[in-house]
Amino acid sequence: MEFKKISSPSLRELFVEQLQHMILSGKLKIGEKLPPERQLAEMMQVSRAVVNGGITELEKMGFLVVKPRSGTYVADYRRKGTINTLLSIMKYNGGRIRNEEIRSIFEVRIALDTLAARLCIDRITDEEVELLLGKVNEIRDASKVSIAIQAAFEFQHEFALMSGNTLIPLIFQSFKAPIFTMWERFCDLYGVQALYESNYTMWSYIRDRDTDGAVAWIETSMGNCIDGDWQIYYD
Repeated sequence: MEFKKISSPSLRELFVEQLQHMILSGKLKIGEKLPPERQLAEMMQVSRAVVNGGITELEKMGFLVVKPRSGTYVADYRRKGTINTLLSIMKYNGGRIRNEEIRSIFEVRIALDTLAARLCIDRITDEEVELLLGKVNEIRDASKVSIAIQAAFEFQHEFALMSGNTLIPLIFQSFKAPIFTMWERFCDLYGVQALYESNYTMWSYIRDRDTDGAVAWIETSMGNCIDGDWQIYYD
């Protein structure tokens, strides 16, 4: 058995984590100005380099905005955020995605999957169809939930690649962590069999080169997750 080295978080990571929690908890309000870097360093007993690096990272993540000759402010992360912002929100919520994010991800998935279907199905080869079937069967035969989720992701990512659009698989890949969390929740509520049957149905439309049927199934299955029989909200 191989054991991995245990490493403690750096001071910068701890600084970033503390400010994230203060922002997400509302202790730091959107638009609120932070103290100068020197003062922050003194208050938190870290170096200015730690503060400067942490602020830079938080700005990239959409939590802060640095205004020249004015100061550093808490950003409206709903407007300025990235996928890393969503991951930070999940971490803050103990790995849970908030209901509004769940709904939003499904709405984005409808748009992306529909575009992939319209670009792909008419020209997909028999070999590609068989490749996709292999991924679907891996869901069916999975010995545990994590393997089923990985297979489901690979099935949908391969289909995105087959669309020929270079951005769709990249966007899909960027949502990997929250998608895994959502499918884990789905399997907890409805079982791996339901995940398999949903993906098999999609594959059947691909096999039959039925673009309209695939698009309708995408809208139906995702719609059921938004406000139908397959909801995965936590409340």
